[in-house]
Amino acid sequence: MNERVSGLSMPIVTNSHASAQRPHHLPIVFTGSGSEYFRIWIVNLLLMIVTLGLYYPWAKVRRLRYFHGNTLVGGEALDFHGDPKKMLKGFLLVGLLLVVYSAAGNFSPTAGFVAFLIVVAIWPALLKSSMQFRLANTSWRGLRFCFNGSLADVYRAVLPLFVPGAIILGALAGVADPDKPPAWYGYTTIAVMLLALLLAPWLLWNLKQYQHNHYGLASLQTSFRASLGSFYTLQLKISGVALLAILTTAALVGIGFFLLAGDVRYTLDSRSAPAAVLGAMLGGIAGLVAMLVVIKPYATSRLQNLLWSRTGNPSIRFLSHLKFRPLLWLTVKNWLLVILTLGLYWPFAAVALARMRLQAVTVKTRVDLDTLVGQMRQEHREAAGDAAGDLFGVDIGL
Repeated sequence: MNERVSGLSMPIVTNSHASAQRPHHLPIVFTGSGSEYFRIWIVNLLLMIVTLGLYYPWAKVRRLRYFHGNTLVGGEALDFHGDPKKMLKGFLLVGLLLVVYSAAGNFSPTAGFVAFLIVVAIWPALLKSSMQFRLANTSWRGLRFCFNGSLADVYRAVLPLFVPGAIILGALAGVADPDKPPAWYGYTTIAVMLLALLLAPWLLWNLKQYQHNHYGLASLQTSFRASLGSFYTLQLKISGVALLAILTTAALVGIGFFLLAGDVRYTLDSRSAPAAVLGAMLGGIAGLVAMLVVIKPYATSRLQNLLWSRTGNPSIRFLSHLKFRPLLWLTVKNWLLVILTLGLYWPFAAVALARMRLQAVTVKTRVDLDTLVGQMRQEHREAAGDAAGDLFGVDIGL
């Protein structure tokens, strides 16, 4: 359902040749509790501090096993089998790439940009490896999931990401001194940034197609039926909500300034001026917080419903009905309690959010799952090799 509900990916597929039955729904239930996860979270946090972050892969495995183990699909829990030692390799690789990128940026802007392009060029391969690792180490009723996307597919999916970079490189080639680019280069960069915003829905659609077209269980595979137009429509709706939030922010700033600046006009007390500035600042901060709190729940609910309600095959499909208002109120509540408790409410917030997002999804099927699982177990035993054992073990946090 959600792409990143505590790192959880949960594709379930079935065989289109299975005999059709009366459709029924499999509920998805999350049984975790904030108090249980708090104990895991606080220990993970302390050990990461003591080890200067090197405990992160072990912390991630503990977190994923907790959230997977408390996610029941049709009454059966998921499981995560990842090896933290293998995940450490991916963690160190990503860390090395960030260090190289930072060092190159300090050397010169050109070197930093070239390093950025190298990271971007490697990222699709890391994405593919991460998806394979995560799915191959996730199971349901003893059956491992799989991810069948190819390297060529992922590079085709991220093609919109390379278009702006290619334009900037072409423009940079015509600059005599890359460290002192002319004014037209700055204008070109701005135009490319606007182009990147225009291409963003295309990139997201490509990536979600790549992911949702290649989830598998044994020999079975999902398909993704959302159109590119639906992603552009979603972007327009999110932009409208963002514009409304920006106008609200501006109104709050204006009201705060007007209410407190009135004292400056009608009195000679110069001490009122700082109060007016403070009122404007507080209005701006309140508006910015409101904008962030509103936009993310809206985008999250609409994107989850779009993605998972368009994933499946003729015999089985997902239904996602995550509602904006309940998610908005939960987000506001979580933020307030996290702030009031100085961050200690975070694990409770994570559990509450996971429960709402996971339980908004059900699986509609016409297939008798006991028969299907028996068939898939036979296919699973006949499959060549264990995919999880053949992977490099990269996990980049997807």
